[in-house]
Order: sequence, then structure tokens, then C-alpha cells
Amino acid sequence: MRPDVTCVFDENTNSASYVISDPNSRHAAIIDPVLDFDPVSGRTSTETAERLVEFVCENDLTVGWILETHVHADHLTASAWLKDRLSGRTGVGRGITEVQKTFGALFNAVDDVPSDGSQFDKLFDDGATFAIGGIEGRVIATPGHTPACVTYVIGDTCFVGDTMLMPDSGTARCDFPGGDAMELFKSLQRILELPGEMRLFVCHDYGADGTRDFAWETTVQEQRDTNTHVGGGTLEHDYVQMRQDRDATLSLPRLILPAVQVNMRAGNPPTAEDNGTSYLKVPLNVF
Repeated sequence: MRPDVTCVFDENTNSASYVISDPNSRHAAIIDPVLDFDPVSGRTSTETAERLVEFVCENDLTVGWILETHVHADHLTASAWLKDRLSGRTGVGRGITEVQKTFGALFNAVDDVPSDGSQFDKLFDDGATFAIGGIEGRVIATPGHTPACVTYVIGDTCFVGDTMLMPDSGTARCDFPGGDAMELFKSLQRILELPGEMRLFVCHDYGADGTRDFAWETTVQEQRDTNTHVGGGTLEHDYVQMRQDRDATLSLPRLILPAVQVNMRAGNPPTAEDNGTSYLKVPLNVF
């Protein structure tokens, strides 16, 4: 079955969000939605998410799922806002519980962040299935970038989150808490074992440092053949060494501190304090 896929790309965070739908039933899912955030003023807004809502309404779609490929470090998720407006169940990989334990402790927010994933409607195990209308979806656990990373295989498509980028940009970093380059290599092999003609959609693109237009769709075969980090039969020890060397040169994403605090709560801010305001924390000298 070939689902319809529409991308809404946010150039402020270089993030690709998707509406995937069954053309027969008009049932749909939203994957990796973005909540706009200004780190200078601390203001959130919903312009990018409203583009998703407009598309859903214009095409008379029924949203059954709002899915996260992982706990993002480079944008805030709009999943809670979208659930209020479109209904649908939120879903994420079961590895979210490990992320919540790690970052709940880091932000000294254990009491405010139950580490059981209960903020989400569904925690997906490896191999779990779900449906978008008449199209079956399957979950592949693909940790390595984060413990919660999953790939959604839906019809002739797969959504890999940050695990894999466009072929000329390679693969995800592994230096966040819970990341592991050897584990990521194994996860990448699981993606590359999918049918070559399968359409593959990434969560981020940076235009190859401005040398081409933004892109977000490729195929499994193109990744096998030309991915600059793992294509052409790259060996595990070579990949791990490359990834460790490369990650040592990278700075943290600009929005990692606010993003993780919101995203591990399924798109909800920390509990408001007695003055009615929610606050995000900045731990000093931790990273």
C-alpha cells in the first residue's frame, strides 16, 4: 500500500514534520511536529504546527496518531498542542523511559517527570504494529542516537527520525546521554535491510551546508549505495571510530536544554509554579 506523504519543513530548526495518510480511508498520522520557540524571549508559538492543521482540515483527514521518532534535542514538539486540536493518540518508543530517568535526574525534576512514559498514550516496543486506516505500520527500535529512537515503517515508507540523514549528510551523532555509536551502527543495518525501493524520510536537513536545496526524501537503496557515513558496506569498527572522532568536534544543539525538558513530557511544559508560570532550567557546568 502506498500512503500519501506531505512534509512541512521548518527552516528555523531545519526540521521535517510529516502528515501520512491512507488515500482510501482519509485516516492519517502526524510525525515529529514542531512547536516554534524563541530562546531569547522564552515564547512559544504554533505557526508551524498550524500548517499541519490546515493541511489536515483542507484534505478532510482524521488524525489517529501523533508519533515521535525520539526525544528531539533540536526542536520542541507540538504533539500536545496538536492532540488538543485534532485528537489522536501520542506514541513514542519505549526507550523514552530511559531518557526520562537520565534527564529527569539531570534537571532535578524526578518528582515532576514520572519515568514510566505515562505522558504518552502509547509506548512502542520493537516489532509493534499499528494502523493508519487500512495501512499497517510497524515499529523498528533503532537506538544509538538516543535510547528512544524508533523507525516507523508504514506501507512503502519509513520514517527514520535523526538516525539517518540524507545520503550526502550521513547519520546521527551519538554523544548525547544514552547514545552509543556501536548500537547506532546495528540500528542502521536494520534500516538498510529494508526493501531498496522503500521511500525513506528524514527528520532534519541542512542543505549540505548550503550547497543544495533542502531535501527530506530518499530511498533505502540510495542510502545503501551512497550514504557518506555508512553506505557502500562500511565496516562497524570504521564507522564507530569515524562517529566518535566526529562527535568530539560537535557543539550541542542550540535548543537542547529547553527541547528535552518539554519533549520528554510529550510536549507539555514543566508543572507551573505557584505564580502560574512554567520555568525551564539551565543546569550550569553539566555539559
